[in-house]
Amino acid sequence: VKFLEEYTSQLKGIEEALDDSIGDVWDFTLDPIALKLLPYEQSSLLELIKTDNKVLNKVITVYAALCSEVKKLKYEAETKFYNGLLYYGEGVSDTSVVEGESQIQMGRFISFLQELSCFVSRCYEVVVNIVHQLAALYSSSKGATKIIESSGVHFQIVYEHLGELLVVLLTLDEIMENHGTLKDHWKMYKRLLKSVHHNPGKFSIPEDKLKPFEKLLLKLEGQLLDGMILQSCVEQRFDDPGEGVAVAKNGAFAEEFAFNIRTIFTSVESKIGEPSEIDQRDKYCRLFVLLSFLSCDASILILVPAVTLTANIIWFPDTFLIAKVPAAAKLMDKKSLQAIRAQRDTYLQQRAQTLTKDVQSYYVFVTSWMMKMESILSKDHKSDKLADDLNSRCNVFVQVKTIMERPMTKTSVKALCRLVELLKAVEHTFHRRSMVVADSVSHITQQLQSQALNAIGTAKKRVISDKKYSEQRLDVLSSLVLAENALSGPSTKERRLVVSLALCVGTQLKTFKDEELLPLQLVLKKLDLISELRERVKLQCDCSFLYWHRAVFPIYLDDVYDNAVDAARIHYMFSALRDSVLSMLYAKHMELCDQLLESYDKEIMDVFKEHLLDKLCKEIEKDLRLSVHTHLKLDDRNPFKVGMKDLKLCLYMHAHRFVLERTYVTHYLDKTFYNLTTVALHDWATYSEMRNLATQRYGLTMTEAHLPSQTLEQGLDVLEIMRNIHVFVSRYLYNLNNQIFIEKASNNKHLNTINIRHIANSIRTHGTGIMNTTVNFTYQFLRKKFYIFSQFMYDEHIKSRLIKDIRFFRETKDQSDQKYPFERAEKFNRGIRKLGITPDGQSYLDQFRQLISQIGNAMGYVRMIRSGGLHCCSSAIRFVPDLEDIVNFEELVKEEGLSEETQRAASVLDSVLGDLTSNSAEGTEYFKMLVAVFAPEFRSAKNMHLRNFYMIVPPLTVNFVEHSISCKEKLNKKNKSGAAFTDDGFAMGVAYILKLLDQYLEFDSLHWFQAVRDKYKKEMNAVVKEQNVQSASQDEKLLQTMNLTQKRLDIYLQEFELLHFSLSSARIFFRADKTAAEETQEKKDKG
Repeated sequence: VKFLEEYTSQLKGIEEALDDSIGDVWDFTLDPIALKLLPYEQSSLLELIKTDNKVLNKVITVYAALCSEVKKLKYEAETKFYNGLLYYGEGVSDTSVVEGESQIQMGRFISFLQELSCFVSRCYEVVVNIVHQLAALYSSSKGATKIIESSGVHFQIVYEHLGELLVVLLTLDEIMENHGTLKDHWKMYKRLLKSVHHNPGKFSIPEDKLKPFEKLLLKLEGQLLDGMILQSCVEQRFDDPGEGVAVAKNGAFAEEFAFNIRTIFTSVESKIGEPSEIDQRDKYCRLFVLLSFLSCDASILILVPAVTLTANIIWFPDTFLIAKVPAAAKLMDKKSLQAIRAQRDTYLQQRAQTLTKDVQSYYVFVTSWMMKMESILSKDHKSDKLADDLNSRCNVFVQVKTIMERPMTKTSVKALCRLVELLKAVEHTFHRRSMVVADSVSHITQQLQSQALNAIGTAKKRVISDKKYSEQRLDVLSSLVLAENALSGPSTKERRLVVSLALCVGTQLKTFKDEELLPLQLVLKKLDLISELRERVKLQCDCSFLYWHRAVFPIYLDDVYDNAVDAARIHYMFSALRDSVLSMLYAKHMELCDQLLESYDKEIMDVFKEHLLDKLCKEIEKDLRLSVHTHLKLDDRNPFKVGMKDLKLCLYMHAHRFVLERTYVTHYLDKTFYNLTTVALHDWATYSEMRNLATQRYGLTMTEAHLPSQTLEQGLDVLEIMRNIHVFVSRYLYNLNNQIFIEKASNNKHLNTINIRHIANSIRTHGTGIMNTTVNFTYQFLRKKFYIFSQFMYDEHIKSRLIKDIRFFRETKDQSDQKYPFERAEKFNRGIRKLGITPDGQSYLDQFRQLISQIGNAMGYVRMIRSGGLHCCSSAIRFVPDLEDIVNFEELVKEEGLSEETQRAASVLDSVLGDLTSNSAEGTEYFKMLVAVFAPEFRSAKNMHLRNFYMIVPPLTVNFVEHSISCKEKLNKKNKSGAAFTDDGFAMGVAYILKLLDQYLEFDSLHWFQAVRDKYKKEMNAVVKEQNVQSASQDEKLLQTMNLTQKRLDIYLQEFELLHFSLSSARIFFRADKTAAEETQEKKDKG
């Protein structure tokens, strides 16, 4: 025990480090070790049974050996054969049965049936031997020598063991009788064998092997499948003249047999139905089977309507008597049979009616007992409590099983499930308090042994004091000494058996007074109980029968879900369902018993998910949705009116060791929120709120979706813009400094904007490949626009005016200080209007300005795509520790000699990292590409008319400034149509076209912005002078006009300055500091 305590504390330390839900007690499902208290006998029976009375030694040894053999056979039947037969055909769904599968199952099962046949034959032999040994002791023939004086000796325990063995045979009969699947498969298998017999060559089976196999099958069928296992045993020939044992004509033996049956019946009758009943029903069953031996006095009262033999096999005494005991069948008339059946129905009805009340009283009893168990750490006063409790448990158990066979109401099902929970609660309590129980049991055993030894010692003194000598008295004394010796050691089952047998001899001749004998029997009964405490608790609390009634599980789960308060008890139900796992390991009809376990596990988990987890997920999701959307007032959620369910309890019930409800629900919510966010990205904020609420209200650890976080002013997607770039550049305005696009006009109350973050998110959604595609689309768009641009520049009116202006500037530049006159540009702007205007009042120059703005917008969009790509790559590569030194994963994997799949994965990882590093380090120079692709065409001799472009820039800037000021003024008006505060697309467009034409120097030679600045400064100075003159005359109206003029000049100058700055910034993108010739030279130097 000390070692176990130390070991447990170590394991607990490990578990506490790994787990968050651990208590100070032993856990039924998680404990790697358990404490087994069953004492183990190391001496043989011959060593235990040693007295000076050799004859008595032999008698006791024979019976003890036979009883031990019965126990072994019974254990083998209960573990191996019952389960093998019961689970035959299980684990295969009706829908998926393949033709021939049944025969294959039976083929696998034949060897098991052969083993069963050998087992049954062994049972027959043991039964014959027991009967012979008893008949030899109680012989009525005159000539036979008496072995020991047997007149007052009644070996009741041997008859009980004989009954146990016969019940095993009866159970096998009943299992076969109730097993439709087994019988059907057997018939199919026989049919298959016939077809093999007709054509053995086809199945490559030699004929000489087929005949013996058919004989074996016939033998198996006759012995096992015809329901005659018990009858064949009873109808065996017991007389064996060779051994000189008479059974059939042995009157003394028949009398002794009948006497023992009556004694057993009396003891059983008094106890059945009492709260302290323990295993009386099993004995009752044995009693009936023994009756079939005697074929007499069968008018015994039917006390118990039905007895559960094993799992779902129920035995009815009346049916048995009629079928197997001919004498009883004669005595029973139809009326009494009907009365018995009516009595059975009444019994079941009464049980069903009082069930709920019984459950309540059991519940109170068990919970109070559990409290006492938990609190009693002083290790005494426990024997009676445990015994009493076990009695009660058994009663519950039998009741559960009996009622299970009837159609039931939902209330009954719930009540029965509660009983199952109580059974498991008792078992878990014993397990949790293993240490205390282990300590107590040894003390209680010693106490009981000393009580028994005292009683036997008193009787022994009484025998010794009587000086009359007789063989009988000597037998009594020897048996009492034997009982004393057996009790003076560990309380093993062999020693207790020897004590019982010895006392069968030792209680004759009134060695014990009546008031001594009953307490002694009680003490020995208690000793039996306490010595096998753990085994008995396990047996009584074994709920493997639930496998056959698993249809109740969905109803139970629905109830748990509806009453979330009781959710914590669900682990008891899972523990009960787990009981059948050990017995499934004996299934022989499948290739591996694991297949049966897997199908069972899948079935239970499917039901668990459907009836509890999925409902829970939906309910929690609904609750989160309604809580987040309370502002919509969807329905009345007042808990006082509609009630309230604490779903949190269902999340912490630890029903299944490997399925945490919390994790399941978290996964469901994560998956749902993620999927719904991808469908409607604008709902990201709502789902984030729901995630936070799930953490706060239910303690769920939610996973962040890591989807591109959408903003409320979310604009268009990259894909959408790319497809409709011609629409985009005309409807959006570019801002150079903030790198955003703003919608020109909208029917809504807000304008859409597009910035780098949106573009980066889109690239992350669609992949970096979309960047090149976008640039290709832009190239196609620019080609079309440049065609219009060329046509405009080629127009005679425009070309002639520009040539005239160029000539004029060349001639007058010395007089005008190398500056292009502002008036000339203004005149050009006005002159174009005379050529005609569109219905909405736009001149050709306005349209040309718009064309250039659109070209600039397209370039601005390309710039934004590049920035978005860099933004996306940098956020993707932030987990790479060192961009300069990235290891080659493929090489490392090859060195380690890992699988091909891993090598392929490593190669993909390398290529992804390569792409990301190249993109994040540099980003593709799209501007360079777009300059390089158009520049040769622009600068070619056939496009000489484009060379005049630098001269149209001054009038264009004048036109742009006028347009820009009018747009900004509209911002303050009620009707805001046409209002705008930025349009840097124009500056981008001018810078790009000047670069394509390599005309930066020509444009700079105009000193245009200097000329504009001079012109406005000169006018402003004139206004200031005028103001000074007029201020003396005090003409209010004139002063007001002058102030307005000054303000207007200020605005114009400011706009020109802004345009100048924007153009200078835009020129930087196209490396305007270098001419085409210089760039070519630079390339040569590099080369």
